[in-house]
Amino acid sequence: MTKQTHSPAAAPKVGIVSLGCPKALVDSERILTKLRSEGYEISGSYDGADVVLVNTCGFLDSAKAESLEAIGEAIKENGKVIVTGCLGKEESLIRQNHPNVLAVTGPHQYEQVVSAVHEVVPPRHDPYLDVVPPQGLRLTPRHYAYLKISEGCNNRCTFCIIPSIRGDLVSRPANMVLAEAEALVKAGVKEILVVSQDTSAYGMDTRYAESKWKGRQVRAKFIDLARELGDLGAWIRLHYVYPYPHVDEVIGLMAEGKVLPYLDIPFQHAAPNVLKAMKRPANTDKVLDRIKMWRQGCPDLTLRSTFIVGFPGETEQDFQYLLDWLTEAQIDRLGCFKYEPVEGAPANEIPGAVPKEVQEERWNRLMAHQQEISAKRFATKIGREMDVLIDEVDEEGAVGRSWADAPEIDGAVYLNDEFKVKPGDMVRVKIEEADEYDLWGSVIR
Repeated sequence: MTKQTHSPAAAPKVGIVSLGCPKALVDSERILTKLRSEGYEISGSYDGADVVLVNTCGFLDSAKAESLEAIGEAIKENGKVIVTGCLGKEESLIRQNHPNVLAVTGPHQYEQVVSAVHEVVPPRHDPYLDVVPPQGLRLTPRHYAYLKISEGCNNRCTFCIIPSIRGDLVSRPANMVLAEAEALVKAGVKEILVVSQDTSAYGMDTRYAESKWKGRQVRAKFIDLARELGDLGAWIRLHYVYPYPHVDEVIGLMAEGKVLPYLDIPFQHAAPNVLKAMKRPANTDKVLDRIKMWRQGCPDLTLRSTFIVGFPGETEQDFQYLLDWLTEAQIDRLGCFKYEPVEGAPANEIPGAVPKEVQEERWNRLMAHQQEISAKRFATKIGREMDVLIDEVDEEGAVGRSWADAPEIDGAVYLNDEFKVKPGDMVRVKIEEADEYDLWGSVIR
């Protein structure tokens, strides 16, 4: 009998352009994981793809413009383009600018995206090959990954249209989140970045429903999930944490080393008048008291936040209040945006538009103010030893991050002339220099 050999059919290839926030990146990873399980290959170039997916962002007008530009580039370079993501809610806008797109779907509509791919290029699944690893496919480096715990948001901030795009809060069961996290750690992930629209609201929509995990019941609640994730042996970094009172509970886990002493809290502003117009919590004095309490319980706590300047009605007095508040709060990492009207946002109806030149001047003043704060805080790290996760090694040496540094948005720890480490290594480093954004140090052998 002649032995038969298996010759797999050429697999169709899918390219992807993923825009926007880490939450959208997770959506892209889920889509690719599903397609890869059906036998598709992932193309790293336009000309090598049978179809290109563009996962769009539609939060700001500038983001919409970037998404439309990306769609146009994909059409020009490839011709077969499927659009998904937040801008997919505005199909007429997309087709008005790019009538040749093959299909348009909205955010987290995974099955519709996959079905659209099937119509353009049918799957040629090869049952002889196991094409998807247990942890799924990711677009981040091997040593860190984003973990999305919920979709949507119940807040109604006047500058934001996320609820109208992604809907109200829908939390994933705790056991599903933990199973995904465990698979990531088993695959070698050293850092898990927890993301959602409102991480600290996790489980509110399900009344913190319990689910079975490792033979016991675990609540879908912020503190419970953080505690369980902290037992997996990886760095756990918490993003987009709305400052509800129960956030205080997680500081103890940070002090114990269960989760990283890092909180990403989008305060947006500090002046009561502006916060009221934004429909954000306006008791900033109480927030300052809580920040002091957090740092007493966990001195290494790093606070990252985002702020908006030039919001409608913001006065010079309001802006100075924000600067004074930042001096008191001592935020470690800060991102700042100049207010930009978003179609459909209630803030568009608020009187008192701030001229663009005033927005620009305030943005520059705030960033200079924050640089002074950050430089002083980072200078206190000189002489300290800390764990650093290596992200890359180039011709100048290694670049990594400490507990205080989230990938892509924060600073880095530079190890000049260090070539004996590789991405994903965790090394002990002594800090020797600092500026307002970054640190420099040497590996302790």
